[in-house]
Amino acid sequence: MQILHRLYQSLLVWLMRHAPNQRQRLLLLTILSGGACGLAAVTFHKSIRLVEMLAIDRANQAPGSSWIWWTILTPAFGGILGGLGIAYVAPRAAGSGIPFVKVAYANRFGLVPLRDAFWKFVLCSIQIGTGGSLGLEGPTVQICAGVSSWLARTARLSAANCRRMASVGVAAGIAAAFNAPIAAITFTLEEVVGDLDQTMLSGIIVAAALAAVVERGLSESGPVFHVNKQYSLDHPSSLVSYALLGILAAFVSIAFTDSLLGVRLWFRGLRRVPAWLQPAIGGAATGALAVVGFYFFHQNGIAGDPYATLTLALIGGGSLTVVAMASYCVLKLAATVCSYSSGGAGGIFAPSLFMGAMLGGTVGWIDVSVFHHSTDSIGAFAVVGMGAVFAGIIRAPMTSILIIFEMTGGYGLVLPLMIANMSAFALARHWRPTPIYEALLEQDGIQLPKGNTLQDNRG
Repeated sequence: MQILHRLYQSLLVWLMRHAPNQRQRLLLLTILSGGACGLAAVTFHKSIRLVEMLAIDRANQAPGSSWIWWTILTPAFGGILGGLGIAYVAPRAAGSGIPFVKVAYANRFGLVPLRDAFWKFVLCSIQIGTGGSLGLEGPTVQICAGVSSWLARTARLSAANCRRMASVGVAAGIAAAFNAPIAAITFTLEEVVGDLDQTMLSGIIVAAALAAVVERGLSESGPVFHVNKQYSLDHPSSLVSYALLGILAAFVSIAFTDSLLGVRLWFRGLRRVPAWLQPAIGGAATGALAVVGFYFFHQNGIAGDPYATLTLALIGGGSLTVVAMASYCVLKLAATVCSYSSGGAGGIFAPSLFMGAMLGGTVGWIDVSVFHHSTDSIGAFAVVGMGAVFAGIIRAPMTSILIIFEMTGGYGLVLPLMIANMSAFALARHWRPTPIYEALLEQDGIQLPKGNTLQDNRG
C-alpha cells in the first residue's frame, strides 16, 4: 500500500506541474490510460492462460479415465475459490463487469474502484482458468475502467471528466480484449455512453487505438482468429440460408438470456446452499458438460479456452461434423448458464461468439446439403453466426458487424452479416425488449436512468 501511495503522490505532482488545467490533464490521462489499460489487459489475459495451463489443461490430459473426474472437479474447485472471494472479499467482482460499469457511468460519475478491478482480475483469472465457461472480455472492461477511473481521481478531474474517463476505460478494454479498436468505439457508444460529446469521442478513439497497439505489441498478435481463406458470398442462393441463420440466432439468443436469468433467479432462491458454494455447483455442472463434449467429439471449448475449437468451425471444410457443431452450441449454452447464473466471475462475450460459430456451422452444413455448395462455405456461415448471436444477446448491432470484421480480418461477408445480424437483433429485441445487461441489473433491483447525459446533477 505504501508503494501505491507513493506512486499516487508522484503522479499527482507530475500532473499538476505539466497539466495545470482540466483540459490538459484530460488529454494526458487519456493517452496514459490507453497504454495502462493495454498493459493491464495483456497481463490479465496471460494470467488466465497460465492458470489454464496449470489447471483445466492438466485436468483434460490426466491419464486413463481420471480425466473425467478432474475435468469435473477442477471447475468446481475454481468455483469455490471464486465464490469465497465474491462472498467475503469483493462482492462487486461477480458477473461480467459490464453491468457494474454501466451503473458506475450512469449513477456514480464513472467511479469504478481500483480495489474492485484488482479482485476482478484475481477471481476471474482463477474461475476462467480452472474451466469456468465464461469470457474474459467483460471483466477486461471492468478492469480497464477501474484503471482509468483511478487515474481520473488521482488527477482530481471534475465529476464530468471522471465520467468521460470511465468511457475511455471501456473502449480501451474492448480494444485490448478483441484486438478490435473500431468495434471498441462503437460498443462504447452503443452499450455504455448513449449520448456523446466531441471531447468524449476523441478520448474513446485515442484510448482504443493505444490499447490495441499495446496489446498487439506485447502479444505479437494480429486478428484473434486466423482464418486461412477470405470468405465471400459465392452463391446468391445462400442468402436464404443466411436469413434462416438470423432467425435461428434470435431463438438461440432468447433461449440463452431466458435460461441465464431464470437459473440465476433459481440459485438466489437456493437458501440451503450458501452463496459462496453455489459457483462450485455451476462449476461441476460445467465440467460434466465439458466431459460430454470431449468424450463424444474429442474437442475442448466447453471448459477452458474456447477459441481453438471455435477456430476449427471457422476453417470450414468439414473440420467439425454437423452433429458436433449442433451439440457444442447446446453444451456451451448450458455450461455458460451454469457458470454465470451460479454467481461466477466472468463474461458472456466469448461464449456468445462460440455458440454463434457452432450455430452458423450447423446452418452451413444444411446449406451444403440442400444446395450442394462446397464444404468450404461452412466456415463462412460460422463467421456470420458469431455476429448474429452476438447481436441477439448483447444488442449492439453495429459492434456485432465490425467486431467480426476486425477479429477475422475479412470483409467479404458484408451482406450476409447485415442480413443475419439485423434479423437476429430485431427479432430478439421484439420478443425480449429488455437487453441482457439491463435485465441482470433489474434482477438486482437497479434501474438505469433513461438517456444518460454528462450533466452533473446528483438528483
